[in-house]
Amino acid sequence: MPEYAVLVVDMLEEFVRGRLRAENAEKIVEPIRKLVAFAREKGIPVIYTIDQHYPEIDYEFRLWGPHAVRGSAEAKIISELAPRENEYIVAKRRYDAFMFTDLDMLLRELGVKNLIVTGIHTHVCVLQTVMGAFYRGYTVIVPEECVAAFDSYWHKVGLEYMKNYAGAQIVKLGDLISRLNSELQEMPSAV
Repeated sequence: MPEYAVLVVDMLEEFVRGRLRAENAEKIVEPIRKLVAFAREKGIPVIYTIDQHYPEIDYEFRLWGPHAVRGSAEAKIISELAPRENEYIVAKRRYDAFMFTDLDMLLRELGVKNLIVTGIHTHVCVLQTVMGAFYRGYTVIVPEECVAAFDSYWHKVGLEYMKNYAGAQIVKLGDLISRLNSELQEMPSAV
């Protein structure tokens, strides 16, 4: 079993095409789709974390206004990255996908040690999730073409913070796929 998983953070209508969209959201859809297809082909688990807020009472609404409300069209994963039936979806109500969810338990049950993090927003939910992974002892890899922020300034700030304070490996997607191909070929096959 590969010790890797791909985490797709908040690739929802709200953040890709809605009111709280990232500046380069559309540009990361294809790279994430490519990575997800590669992971599926290689048997690497794909996990989606999705912002899902209760209407009217959610604490985050004080800062951002209503967004990604459970059951709304804005809270749906974009169709280009729709999960398959056997993939995992973890609902969250805070930036960090580990906070008050079963993400850590799921990753441990899957034998994951290396977490590849993609999605929106580089400087908010992606950053906080990377920090949550760091605190729990995961090696974090962030393909820079697979994350986006409100704008290029915050994107750069988010990547630098993850690199400097979580030891995240900020990589090019092509280099990551080559590395994974090489590592997975070297793994002994189960007999």
